[in-house]
Amino acid sequence: MADSDMIKLYSGRILELAANMPHTAPLADPEASARKRSPLCGSTVSVQLCTEDGRISAFSQDVKACALGQAAASVVGSQIIGRSLAEVEQARDQLKAMLKSGGPAPDAPFDGLSVLEPAKDYKNRHASIMLALEATLEAMQTAQNA
Repeated sequence: MADSDMIKLYSGRILELAANMPHTAPLADPEASARKRSPLCGSTVSVQLCTEDGRISAFSQDVKACALGQAAASVVGSQIIGRSLAEVEQARDQLKAMLKSGGPAPDAPFDGLSVLEPAKDYKNRHASIMLALEATLEAMQTAQNA
Protein backbone atom coordinates (compact mmCIF):
# COMPACT_ATOMS: atom_id res chain seq x y z
CA MET A 1 0.00 0.00 0.00
CA ALA A 2 1.47 3.37 -1.04
CA ASP A 3 1.85 6.10 1.59
CA SER A 4 -0.77 8.29 -0.12
CA ASP A 5 -3.24 5.38 -0.10
CA MET A 6 -2.57 4.80 3.61
CA ILE A 7 -3.18 8.48 4.38
CA LYS A 8 -6.46 8.41 2.43
CA LEU A 9 -7.58 5.23 4.17
CA TYR A 10 -6.76 6.45 7.67
CA SER A 11 -8.30 9.90 7.38
CA GLY A 12 -8.53 12.28 10.30
CA ARG A 13 -12.26 11.53 10.63
CA ILE A 14 -11.64 7.79 10.89
CA LEU A 15 -9.01 8.33 13.57
CA GLU A 16 -11.33 10.74 15.41
CA LEU A 17 -14.14 8.18 15.41
CA ALA A 18 -11.77 5.45 16.59
CA ALA A 19 -10.63 7.63 19.50
CA ASN A 20 -14.19 8.46 20.64
CA MET A 21 -15.86 5.10 21.13
CA PRO A 22 -19.35 5.35 22.69
CA HIS A 23 -20.98 2.83 25.02
CA THR A 24 -17.88 1.10 26.35
CA ALA A 25 -18.99 0.53 29.96
CA PRO A 26 -20.26 -3.03 30.47
CA LEU A 27 -23.98 -3.41 31.19
CA ALA A 28 -24.88 -4.53 34.71
CA ASP A 29 -27.46 -7.08 33.54
CA PRO A 30 -27.36 -7.63 29.77
CA GLU A 31 -30.18 -9.54 28.13
CA ALA A 32 -27.87 -10.89 25.42
CA SER A 33 -24.29 -10.73 24.25
CA ALA A 34 -22.20 -11.76 21.26
CA ARG A 35 -18.57 -11.72 20.25
CA LYS A 36 -17.34 -11.64 16.67
CA ARG A 37 -13.76 -12.09 15.51
CA SER A 38 -12.10 -11.52 12.17
CA PRO A 39 -9.90 -14.56 11.50
CA LEU A 40 -7.77 -12.59 9.04
CA CYS A 41 -6.57 -9.85 11.41
CA GLY A 42 -7.70 -11.00 14.85
CA SER A 43 -9.94 -7.98 15.48
CA THR A 44 -12.78 -8.65 17.92
CA VAL A 45 -15.96 -6.87 18.91
CA SER A 46 -18.02 -7.98 21.90
CA VAL A 47 -21.49 -6.54 22.37
CA GLN A 48 -23.95 -6.61 25.26
CA LEU A 49 -27.47 -5.31 24.92
CA CYS A 50 -30.96 -5.13 26.29
CA THR A 51 -34.12 -4.76 24.24
CA GLU A 52 -37.55 -3.34 24.84
CA ASP A 53 -40.42 -3.79 22.39
CA GLY A 54 -38.01 -5.24 19.82
CA ARG A 55 -35.61 -2.29 19.93
CA ILE A 56 -32.23 -1.87 21.57
CA SER A 57 -32.70 -0.08 24.89
CA ALA A 58 -29.17 -0.47 26.32
CA PHE A 59 -25.89 -1.23 24.57
CA SER A 60 -22.25 -1.84 25.41
CA GLN A 61 -19.31 -2.73 23.21
CA ASP A 62 -15.74 -3.86 23.78
CA VAL A 63 -13.74 -3.26 20.61
CA LYS A 64 -10.26 -4.64 19.98
CA ALA A 65 -9.76 -3.78 16.33
CA CYS A 66 -7.80 -1.69 13.87
CA ALA A 67 -8.73 1.97 13.42
CA LEU A 68 -11.18 1.05 10.65
CA GLY A 69 -13.00 -1.49 12.82
CA GLN A 70 -13.00 0.98 15.70
CA ALA A 71 -14.40 3.74 13.47
CA ALA A 72 -17.20 1.45 12.28
CA ALA A 73 -18.01 0.46 15.87
CA SER A 74 -18.00 4.12 16.89
CA VAL A 75 -20.55 5.04 14.20
CA VAL A 76 -22.69 2.00 15.04
CA GLY A 77 -22.52 2.68 18.77
CA SER A 78 -23.52 6.31 18.35
CA GLN A 79 -26.70 5.34 16.48
CA ILE A 80 -27.69 1.93 17.84
CA ILE A 81 -30.00 2.78 20.76
CA GLY A 82 -33.63 2.51 19.65
CA ARG A 83 -32.88 0.43 16.54
CA SER A 84 -34.81 -2.69 15.54
CA LEU A 85 -33.42 -5.96 14.22
CA ALA A 86 -34.59 -5.03 10.71
CA GLU A 87 -32.78 -1.68 10.86
CA VAL A 88 -29.53 -3.30 11.98
CA GLU A 89 -29.84 -5.99 9.29
CA GLN A 90 -30.38 -3.31 6.66
CA ALA A 91 -27.33 -1.35 7.86
CA ARG A 92 -25.22 -4.53 7.74
CA ASP A 93 -26.39 -5.40 4.25
CA GLN A 94 -25.84 -1.86 2.98
CA LEU A 95 -22.36 -1.63 4.53
CA LYS A 96 -21.41 -4.96 2.98
CA ALA A 97 -22.68 -3.79 -0.43
CA MET A 98 -20.76 -0.51 -0.10
CA LEU A 99 -17.53 -2.39 0.62
CA LYS A 100 -17.89 -5.34 -1.74
CA SER A 101 -19.86 -4.11 -4.75
CA GLY A 102 -19.58 -0.32 -4.78
CA GLY A 103 -23.06 0.25 -3.39
CA PRO A 104 -24.05 3.52 -1.73
CA ALA A 105 -23.36 4.27 1.91
CA PRO A 106 -25.88 2.91 4.41
CA ASP A 107 -29.04 4.92 4.94
CA ALA A 108 -29.50 7.20 7.95
CA PRO A 109 -28.98 6.82 10.82
CA PHE A 110 -25.95 4.72 9.83
CA ASP A 111 -24.89 7.03 6.99
CA GLY A 112 -21.79 7.98 9.01
CA LEU A 113 -20.34 4.66 7.85
CA SER A 114 -19.71 6.40 4.51
CA VAL A 115 -16.38 7.52 6.00
CA LEU A 116 -15.22 3.93 5.45
CA GLU A 117 -15.88 3.95 1.71
CA PRO A 118 -12.14 4.24 0.87
CA ALA A 119 -11.68 0.81 2.49
CA LYS A 120 -13.63 -0.87 -0.32
CA ASP A 121 -10.35 -1.34 -2.19
CA TYR A 122 -8.79 -3.17 0.80
CA LYS A 123 -10.62 -6.49 1.10
CA ASN A 124 -8.45 -7.57 4.03
CA ARG A 125 -10.08 -4.77 6.08
CA HIS A 126 -13.73 -5.61 5.33
CA ALA A 127 -14.20 -8.23 8.05
CA SER A 128 -12.99 -5.87 10.78
CA ILE A 129 -15.32 -3.12 9.55
CA MET A 130 -18.32 -5.50 9.62
CA LEU A 131 -17.77 -6.83 13.17
CA ALA A 132 -19.82 -4.27 15.15
CA LEU A 133 -22.99 -4.75 13.11
CA GLU A 134 -22.55 -8.52 12.96
CA ALA A 135 -22.05 -8.84 16.73
CA THR A 136 -25.03 -6.56 17.37
CA LEU A 137 -27.23 -8.65 15.08
CA GLU A 138 -26.22 -11.88 16.78
CA ALA A 139 -26.95 -10.42 20.22
CA MET A 140 -30.32 -9.08 19.03
CA GLN A 141 -31.25 -12.48 17.60
CA THR A 142 -30.31 -14.11 20.91
CA ALA A 143 -32.47 -11.60 22.80
CA GLN A 144 -35.36 -12.15 20.40
CA ASN A 145 -35.21 -15.93 20.86
CA ALA A 146 -34.93 -15.81 24.66
